[in-house]
Amino acid sequence: MAISRAQLLKELLPGLNALFGLEYKRYGEEHKEIFETETSERSFEEETKLSGFSAAPVKNEGSAIAYDNAQEAWTARYNHETIAMGFSITEEAIEDNLYDSLSSRYTKALARAMAYTKQVKAASILNQAFTGGPTYGDGKVLCATDHPLISGGTNSNRPTTGADLNETSLEAAVIQIAGWTDERGLLIAAKPRKLVVPPALMFVATRLLETELRVGTADNDINALKNNGSIPEGYTVNHWLTDTNAWFLLTDVPNGLKHFVRTPMQTGMDGDFDTGNTRYKARERYSFGVSDPLGIFGSPGAS
Repeated sequence: MAISRAQLLKELLPGLNALFGLEYKRYGEEHKEIFETETSERSFEEETKLSGFSAAPVKNEGSAIAYDNAQEAWTARYNHETIAMGFSITEEAIEDNLYDSLSSRYTKALARAMAYTKQVKAASILNQAFTGGPTYGDGKVLCATDHPLISGGTNSNRPTTGADLNETSLEAAVIQIAGWTDERGLLIAAKPRKLVVPPALMFVATRLLETELRVGTADNDINALKNNGSIPEGYTVNHWLTDTNAWFLLTDVPNGLKHFVRTPMQTGMDGDFDTGNTRYKARERYSFGVSDPLGIFGSPGAS
């Protein structure tokens, strides 16, 4: 439906002092703190995880050497989505000198809506990381206790029992990440690099990572997390996380959470011959997803 004079009667009346409601500030591109961005030239992208070799066995004197087989573990697929929105202004509204004010205001509102949608879609990967969320290449949700390995073992990128963000749970997560292995059971020297929290936990994150001494104790102990540089990139707040108790640790494991851009933001306008209305549109195409779930550790919180 086109924006008409009937919807904007006050703008036609004298004595109007101000219009408001479209000038709110907006949060930035917070997905860039979480996802690695790449461009795409295909309708979808696939990434395959490879399995290396297991630990080398002892070769007894005179016996034959043992041979191992390399193989593929699983494939992650990114299906791009087209996100598009538009609006139009009636010919009559244009004639009555509303064109300049409407086009200026509502093109900004259109940009705001497109940007908001992208952040919601990005955060949904984390918001659905636990039980009941979508599954990925290995058949498990993003954060699970039993990501299967070709060797027959599993990796866990969440606590067995959900834990709230505190010194104990954060230290336990760092230790758990240090024990991750590759597909054949070899340690991979994974380390956390950044904490991701909702707004409700930003003050907790500050106290945990930025104070010199331990938090919430009468002991004169150092803050081991800070002293050891356990989370070198500190923390980031994502305002689109819906669970106020959930928290995440991004790791240095490559090819974790990814954002593929198939078509960057495009805008356009034209006049409709039949109605005389002026139409505006914005369009972009992208996907958010996960290749290796070891790119992240997450806890849903204790409640």
